[in-house]
Formats: sequence, structure tokens, C-alpha cells
Amino acid sequence: MIIYLLQLYNVVVDTEITAKQLLDNGQLKKRYTIIPLNKITGKNIDPQIVKKAETLVGKENVSTALSLVGYEKDIETAMHYVFGSCFVCPDMNTSKKVTYDEKIMKKTVTYDGDSFDPAGTLTGGARKQNTGILQKLKELKHVEDALNMKECQLKKVINEICCIKGTAERFAQLKKEHDLKKQEFNQINAKLEQTKHHEQLTVIKNLQISIDEQENILKKAEKKQKHATDKVKELEKKLKNAKSVKAKELKQAEDTLSKAKKNMEESAKKMKEKLQEVDSVKLETEELQKEISNYECLLETCYKNIVELEGEILELQKGGEIHKSAVSQAQEAVNKQKLLLKAKNKEIGEKAAKQRTCQKEIKTTKLQMQDLDHKITKHQKDFRDAIKLVENLLQEYEWITEEKKFFGQPNTGYDFKVHDPKEAGRRISKLTETKEKLSKNVNMRAMNMLGKAEEQYNDLIRKRQIVLNDKSKIASVIVELDEKKNDALIKAWTQVNKDFNSIFSSLLPGTQAKLSPPDSKTVLDGLEVKVAFGDVWKESLSELSGGQRSLVALSLILSLLLFNPAPIYILDEVDAALDLSHTQNIGQMIKSHFQHSQFIVVSLKDGMFTNANILFKTKFVDGVSTVSRHIQQTMNSRTRTSLHTEEEITVKQRKEAL
Repeated sequence: MIIYLLQLYNVVVDTEITAKQLLDNGQLKKRYTIIPLNKITGKNIDPQIVKKAETLVGKENVSTALSLVGYEKDIETAMHYVFGSCFVCPDMNTSKKVTYDEKIMKKTVTYDGDSFDPAGTLTGGARKQNTGILQKLKELKHVEDALNMKECQLKKVINEICCIKGTAERFAQLKKEHDLKKQEFNQINAKLEQTKHHEQLTVIKNLQISIDEQENILKKAEKKQKHATDKVKELEKKLKNAKSVKAKELKQAEDTLSKAKKNMEESAKKMKEKLQEVDSVKLETEELQKEISNYECLLETCYKNIVELEGEILELQKGGEIHKSAVSQAQEAVNKQKLLLKAKNKEIGEKAAKQRTCQKEIKTTKLQMQDLDHKITKHQKDFRDAIKLVENLLQEYEWITEEKKFFGQPNTGYDFKVHDPKEAGRRISKLTETKEKLSKNVNMRAMNMLGKAEEQYNDLIRKRQIVLNDKSKIASVIVELDEKKNDALIKAWTQVNKDFNSIFSSLLPGTQAKLSPPDSKTVLDGLEVKVAFGDVWKESLSELSGGQRSLVALSLILSLLLFNPAPIYILDEVDAALDLSHTQNIGQMIKSHFQHSQFIVVSLKDGMFTNANILFKTKFVDGVSTVSRHIQQTMNSRTRTSLHTEEEITVKQRKEAL
């Protein structure tokens, strides 16, 4: 909209005659600009420039404004006139590249409304708070589209309600008939229960159940009696022939072992069957979960339908009294949807309960499988351990093979009735446990390690003594260095204090200066600058003038430099804030105190010149900088001097010499 903001309310006419008639006879209340189509000329961007812009930033990042606007053929000239000379870009960086490119130089506008002009004008930033007419038209168009969509949805809802209405009536009729039949069935059952025939049938059934229970008890008692008789006979036979019974028991043990192996194989088969059952249950669970997800999707759809129907009902209510009948029908449809939703919720709950039951069965089956696995593993491990234990005992104790024939014999050392093997095993395990506990607290190798520990102790004592000796030596060296440092510091303070007083008194005659430690402190704690005029010492430097403080600072710096003099010093207008007498004193002080150093001094005052050995002067001659070098010679003991020009070299002469 930035492109055509000024032309937005322009009026387009066919000719200038029509425009004149509108102005004269149109009774226009506002000022308008009228564009006659036969007088304006359309503006177009050269295709080469468009290609150049697309190459520069990419075809997707730049478009001509005219290509983004729809219009009728009759007003093509006016559209070219308004939109023909402008590009549209997505952001400010792209717009800058296109606008200020030397081969393009066209106006650009961003999607956010920022405008760039080749002349350097930038428009954008904060937008007006009021909404433009085009924005209002756009909102109106959106509202009309939404209204048309809602009307179509209303028609669909009315059609669905009409279709559902017949089904609902049929359902209500069938439900009513079902309730009547159910009520008749209940009445007939109630009448039958009140007759004597029904009571007799009930008594007969109860007696029959009692007879069956007594017969079962009698059969169980007969079985127990028979089993006991067989057991007595079997025991009598065992007593008669004990040897044959022992062989028979050995055979039975072998049979039991083979049966255990068979049971193990059967357990493995059962485990496979259980695994198959688990897989089938998992498949059923997945199918149930899919059904639940489908029902959840259906439930969400029903919720959405309810929400949409309720929204449409609200819109119909706003429509007025005309749509009351349609609203009531929609409400009935909503109620039916709610009933359907309730039924689906109930069905989903049943499916969820079934799923939970299946999951519990799966967990139970898994636990049973794990229990079986543990039992099988335990039996196998016990079997292997028993075999290994027997083999190890036979290898470790050879006497077992020889004494094996006496195991269990009475009146021998292997009478297991007198000496219980289990009790002996418990005693051995208890003694072994006691030994292990004592081994945690008692070091069995303590005597072997004692000599090594004593050697380590003596070595550590020797190293400790070496460290203590080194520590005392280092402490003595530190004390010695501190003493030397203090002596050097006091020596430096004495020399600097002497030079400080000498330099300051030469710069400002009749004064004294010194560096003294604060009250109740030493030089090592710090120093203060003290200044005296005559015999009166000033309490603070704030009592001095600015020039005097400058001389104090300069004197302190030079006294520090004089303690360890350098071969050369450079001073740049140190006398700028001083009067001529002080300036002359600086020159004399440098000449008297720094006899072994050279000074390069920049100054604008004559008092400094008189003490210089060589003087360089600069001046302008005919607009050219000139530098002259002068040697100062002393005529007598007084300050009388003469300057002899040694050479003058101008900047111009230097250029000619080069």
C-alpha cells in the first residue's frame, strides 16, 4: 500500500473532458485528483533491469509491483502509471541491494511497508494506528467468505439432521417395543415363581445337588481306604525282602531321574506353548489398542462435531426468531450426538477394561514363565553342582573310594544315625564363617609386613628432617632479603629526599621539600610530601597554588629520575603553567643537577632558551615552514650570550635537494 498511498483516492476517467465535467458539475465535497486515461503514460521497468535484479538477489526475492496486482484491461494504463516503476522485496537488506545497485536504481518496498528510494529517502518504521481503507476491504472480504462458509455448513447440518431424524424415530419406536416385551417377560417369570410346581422343582434340584455331594465324599473315602491298604501291603513286602527293596528303590530313583528329565522336556514344551500364548495375547492387545485408538479418534470427531454444532447453534440464535426451528432441530442433533458419544464412551470403557484384563493375564503368564524358568535353572544347577561336588570329593579325598562300603553301617565311624552329616556340615560352615570374619580384622601377613613398614617409617623421618632443614634455610634467606630490601629502600629514600629538596629549592628559592613517613609509622609503611616556605611547613598541598603544586610534582619526578638517571629525557612544555622566573629556574636546575644526561625540551618561553646548548626555532617564511638551528655560546660568567645561526633549511629547499 506504500506504493500507491498518494494515488489511492485518485479517480480514473476516460478523457480530460469527463474529468472537467466532474470538477465543474460533480459537486465534490473533497479535493480529488482525477487521472484521464488518454493523457497519462504507463511506466514499465526494462526487462533487462528485472533480470538484473533477479540475478542479484534471486527470482524468489524480488517481483515487480505490477505483477502482484490484479486489474481489468480497461484501466491497464492507470495501473502501469501507479505500479509500473517499483519492485517489491521480502526484507530491508534485499531492498537495499536492489535499490542502490548502479545498474538498477529503482524504488523498492518491503512486505512490512518499508520503502527505499534511489535518491536516498527511506520510509518505514512505526505504522499509523488507524486501519486503511484497503485493509478494511480485505477484512470485509474475509468476513463475507466466512459467512458463505457458515451458510454452507448450516445447510449440511440441516440435511444431516433431516436424515438422522427418521432413524431416531425408528430407534425410539423399536426401543419402546423392546421395553414392552421385556416387561411382559418379567411378569410371566414372576407368575411362574409363585406356583407350587416351581417350588417343588427348586426342592428337587437342591436334593439332587446334596446327593451328588455325598456320593463324591463316599468315593473319596473309599479311595483313601484302598490307598491305605495298598500302602500297608507294600510296607510288609519291604520288611520281608529288604535287599530286593533297596535295589528296587535304586531303580525307582533312576526312574525318578528319567521322569525328572521328561518333566524338564515337558516344561520346556509348555514354556514354548506359553510363549506362543503370550504372542497371541500381545497380538490381541495390539488389536485392542488399535480399536481403542480408533474409538478415541471417533470420540474426538464426535467432540468436534458437538463443538461445531454448538457454535452453529449460537450463530443461529443470533440470527433471530426466523431460525428458531432450525436451532431446535440442531439441538436435537446435538443431544443425539451426545447419546452416541455416551455409548461410544461406554464401549471404550469396556474395551479398556478388557485390555487391562488381558494385560493382567499377560503379566501373570510372564510371572509363571519366569517361575518355571527359575525352577528349571535351579534344578539343572543343583544337578550339576551335585555331580561336580561328588567328583571333587572323590579327587580330593581318596579314602572315600576305599571307605565307601562302610557308609551308613552301624557301629562304625560312618554311622550316619549317630553322626548326622547335616549337623557336621552346619558346623563346618559355621567355623568357616568365623574364620572369614576373623580374617577381616586380623592381618595374617602382619609379621611379614612389619619390617617393610619400619623401613618406610625411618625413610619418612629422614625426609621430614631434610624438609625442616630446607625450611629453616629458606626462612633465613627471606629474612636476609627483607633486610637488604629495607636497606636499599632507606638508601633510596635518603638520596631521593635530598635531591627532592635540592631541586625544589632551586626551582622555588626560599622553600624546602621532603618525603617523610606519617606519624607513628616508618618509611616501609609509606611517605608523604611536605613543603615549607621559610621555616613554616604546610600541613597539606592544597594550601599551595596550581603553579607551586606543578613545581612540587616536577621536582619529585626529577628526583626519582636522578636516583637512577637515564641518558636522555624529553620534556614537552612542562613550563606551560609557570611564569618566566620559574621557567628560567627549571633551565638552571636541569643544567646543574643533570650534567650527565641530555634533555630535549619543547618550550615557548625565553627563560628556557637561555640555558639551552643548541636551540631549534621554527617559523613561517612566505608560507613555508622554516627550521633554524642555533648554537648558544657563553661570553662571560654572566648570562650574556650571543646566538650564531649555523644553518637554515626550509622545507622547500629539502624538497628541491631530494
